[in-house]
Amino acid sequence: MAGIQIIETPEVIAESRVAIIAGRYNQDIVERLVIGCMETLLQKGLHEESISLVRVPGAFELPLLAKVLAKRNDIDAIIALGAVIKGDTAHFEYVSGECARGLSSVALECEKPIVFGVLTVDDEQQAWARAGEGTDNKGVEAANTALEMISIMHRVNDDR
Repeated sequence: MAGIQIIETPEVIAESRVAIIAGRYNQDIVERLVIGCMETLLQKGLHEESISLVRVPGAFELPLLAKVLAKRNDIDAIIALGAVIKGDTAHFEYVSGECARGLSSVALECEKPIVFGVLTVDDEQQAWARAGEGTDNKGVEAANTALEMISIMHRVNDDR
């Protein structure tokens, strides 16, 4: 068995294919996440035709689509983007909890990076702060995480 290799700065694999799945609920906020994510993937060297964008009604629907896409061989990672803003009812807890649990379950079952870029915030102000310009944008963070995980998974799988 080969020794454990430390992977500190994974390289971007230009031929990687990424699917972005985005909820339409709180669309203005989610759109800022999508833009930050797409721009980052392109800046890091992915080709536009290697990036797919699929929209679903809201965060609750993200895990099902993630599972369908994760089973495809032509996708290396999935980035789930959405925004769940706490209201006066328990709806927030159900939606955000099931979304997180579902996406985590898909990643473990399918052994494919599923990046959680869903904002779960107390109010709209917090959501806008996380959908702003630059590195504070959680779409940017999700894109960087996806690229790093693709690289790590390639390296780890090559060592088998």
